[in-house]
Amino acid sequence: CRFIFPDNLLGISWVDSSWIPILNNGSVLDYFSERSNPFYDRTCNNEVVKMQRMTLDHLNQMVGVEYILLHAQEPILFIIRKQQRQSPTQVMPLADYYIIAGVIYQAPDLGSVINSRVLTAVHGIQSAFEEAMSYCRYHPSKGYWWHFKDQEEREKAKPKAKKKEEPSSIFQRQRVDALLLDLRQKFPPRFVQQKPGEKPIPVDQIKKEPEPVPEAVKPEEKETVKNAQSAGAKGPPEKRMRLQ
Repeated sequence: CRFIFPDNLLGISWVDSSWIPILNNGSVLDYFSERSNPFYDRTCNNEVVKMQRMTLDHLNQMVGVEYILLHAQEPILFIIRKQQRQSPTQVMPLADYYIIAGVIYQAPDLGSVINSRVLTAVHGIQSAFEEAMSYCRYHPSKGYWWHFKDQEEREKAKPKAKKKEEPSSIFQRQRVDALLLDLRQKFPPRFVQQKPGEKPIPVDQIKKEPEPVPEAVKPEEKETVKNAQSAGAKGPPEKRMRLQ
C-alpha cells in the first residue's frame, strides 16, 4: 500500500488581478473555483453543481467535499472553508482559506503552527548553545574559562600603562662590564669604526704608528744629570760663618 501525501500549500499564494475589482459575496466562490487556483479541488461538489447549473443550496443534499463562504468583509477580506459533508446536518472542517485584497492564502492548522513555533524555539536554543560553545576554552593546567570577543576589544582599547624602568645596581653594571671585557678578549673585533658615521674597516688594515726612538744622550749631559740627581738627594750645602 502506497500513501501519497499532498504538497504543503502553506507557503504559497495565488491571485488573479482581473477579479479584484469585482470581488463580492456572490462572486468570491467563482473566483476561488478558477482552474489555475492550486487550492481548489476540482472533484468537489461545487464543481458538480456548477456543471449542472444548479444553485449552491443543493450542496446540503450532497455528500462529499465542498467549499462555502464562511465570513465576508467586503471588499478586503473573505474566508472560505473546505469541509467534508456527511449528511445535511453533519460536516467536518478540512481547511480554511482567506482572501486579502484578492490574494488567496491557506490558513495554517494548529499542528503546523505548533510545529513551526517549536522548530523556531529549538533553532534559537541550538544557535545560542553553539555560540556559547565557541567562547568556551579549556586547558589541562587552567581548566575551563570563557573568552569573549568583546573582552579582547576592550583590552585593546585600554591604554597600556608603561612600566617604569628601574635603574641598574652597581653589581649589575660591574658584572656586565666584566662579561663584556671577557667576551672582547675571547673574541676580538675584526672591524673597527674609527669615527661615528664612517664605514668600519678591518683591524688588519689599521696602520700602527711607530714608537718614538729615544734620542741619544751625550756623555757630558749624562754626568750633569747624575750630579743634579745626587745634589737633589743630598740637599743644599750648609753655609759657613765668615770670620771677622
